[in-house]
Amino acid sequence: MTTTLGPADYPLSVNRPDLIRTPSGKPIAEVTMPAVVAGEITADDLRVSADTLNLQGQISDSVGRRQLAENMRRAAELTAVPDEEVLAIYNALRPRASTRQRLTEIAERLESVYSASNCAALVREAAEVYEARNLLAGEGA
Repeated sequence: MTTTLGPADYPLSVNRPDLIRTPSGKPIAEVTMPAVVAGEITADDLRVSADTLNLQGQISDSVGRRQLAENMRRAAELTAVPDEEVLAIYNALRPRASTRQRLTEIAERLESVYSASNCAALVREAAEVYEARNLLAGEGA
């Protein structure tokens, strides 16, 4: 069953809690302080799931917020990427921090290892913009 969401569904936690699950699959209603104290909730259960981010993206699309929707879809893809790698990618995307080859390698890894095609496209776009503006590592310093 496919659910189409719109503005009336926002915020999801209030209007559609039935759709929100932790990355481990627990319904959001099970994330309670007593469950935390009992050790039934782990740190991973407190992370946002890719599904929830994609639902938020759907709501953003429904109100014409295309850029926000794209950000949500990229964030959903990044939930599969280890935190340390996300930070390394973030640092690599700083102006003059990486060569075009390094950014291309990051994009290829995002696609091949994590199936993060939207994130890979963003990294490739950054490489093109950095090259056009002379912002790649070792250039224009």
